[in-house]
Amino acid sequence: MLPNYASPIERIWFWTFRTLCVLILIFLVSPLLVIVPLSFSSDSFLLYPIHSFSLRWYQEFFGNGVWLHSLKNSFIVAPAATLLATSLGTLAAVGLTSSDFPGKSLLMTVLISPMVVPVVIVGVGAYLFFAPLGLSNSYPALILVHTALGVPFVVITVSATLRGFNNNLIRASASLGGNAITTYRRVVLPLIAPGVISGALFAFATSFDEVVVTLFLAGPEQTTLPRQMFSGIKENISPAIAAAATVLILFSIALLLSLEWLRGRAERMRTSLAE
Repeated sequence: MLPNYASPIERIWFWTFRTLCVLILIFLVSPLLVIVPLSFSSDSFLLYPIHSFSLRWYQEFFGNGVWLHSLKNSFIVAPAATLLATSLGTLAAVGLTSSDFPGKSLLMTVLISPMVVPVVIVGVGAYLFFAPLGLSNSYPALILVHTALGVPFVVITVSATLRGFNNNLIRASASLGGNAITTYRRVVLPLIAPGVISGALFAFATSFDEVVVTLFLAGPEQTTLPRQMFSGIKENISPAIAAAATVLILFSIALLLSLEWLRGRAERMRTSLAE
């Protein structure tokens, strides 16, 4: 809040900055505000003005075997990749933050490299690796590459959580007779759970929304929802794509709300431990 003793220039900057932030937010959200109403249009094309509203395209989305098959594939690949990415990323983060060793920075760079390397390069490299093995059109290849794309998010979020971790709790567990596995399961994991779950949500969203790697590795049987949307835009623009996009928007909002809840929970846990 603006203090009562603020000068006129400070007041002008206060409101100018907030107005600018609102305008930027509107600019970023406006594409979503355009797509969502089109999903309720009864027209056969994506156009404005909307003449009448209907749930026709949601019926098309949830009643069409092609869309349902792609949605099912997304819910096969994304959870499996999330489970692997969360397990591997959490173990990597614990190992990197608990000790110092030669090459630690290099290893951390390698782990987060899928986040910064262009996804097209990842797709080409994955195809050249899996194609000679006969796995280019298979679920395992797609899941493994999506796992590699999700691991950096888990490593970063869990590492950030562990930086504020009180190592005296581990010593206390050891003094009470707890071995390494028991200490990790009953002391460390519950306290870093918000970071682990946050990383898992980011990994899930990355896998669920990924399309470029899927274009390289997935065959007709492994077509995911984003790839089906991409194919629909390229071949036949149907308002059913707007309905699919709206479903993804609602799903993303649910993920963001979950992340905010986890952030608040982690803050309350830190406050209670500090007290």
